[in-house]
Amino acid sequence: MNNNDSSIRLQALLDEHQAPYRIIDHQPEGRTDLASAIRGNELEDAAKAMVLVAKKGKRSSEYILAVVRGDSRLNFDAIRYMANASYVGLASKEKAEELTGCVMGAVPPFTFDPELKLVVDRRLLQRQQIVFNACRLDRSIFLPVSSYVAIAKPAVADIAKEPDV
Repeated sequence: MNNNDSSIRLQALLDEHQAPYRIIDHQPEGRTDLASAIRGNELEDAAKAMVLVAKKGKRSSEYILAVVRGDSRLNFDAIRYMANASYVGLASKEKAEELTGCVMGAVPPFTFDPELKLVVDRRLLQRQQIVFNACRLDRSIFLPVSSYVAIAKPAVADIAKEPDV
């Protein structure tokens, strides 16, 4: 699956649920802070999605799509504890792209692969909307949080460190 296929699949999912989303095209950008500046959204509304690997012993591991606010950093210890894992870190670029169908920096806060578990930080869901790259570095989606939760049905946990100041 390429980035455009993933983008079409994401839009089809939102359309299927009649979600009131808005798409904007913009110059390509994968860094959350810079993309937010280009899009004109508050950094707190940005959904930063990272593919993680959680190792549970020598032969067992699981993949997690962790989503935090754009002004926050991921708390790896919280994920490790939640996943009951001995180690949690970023998945390899190749594995992350395989699981998401997206280039890094363009991963939306949705998962279409059953091998990729979705976990969202509680504070992101306190916002009115979330904004994220739509499987492409040059396209973003604005989506009400209530619609996101209803469609994605994420696990919710405290997985972020306090926002950067």
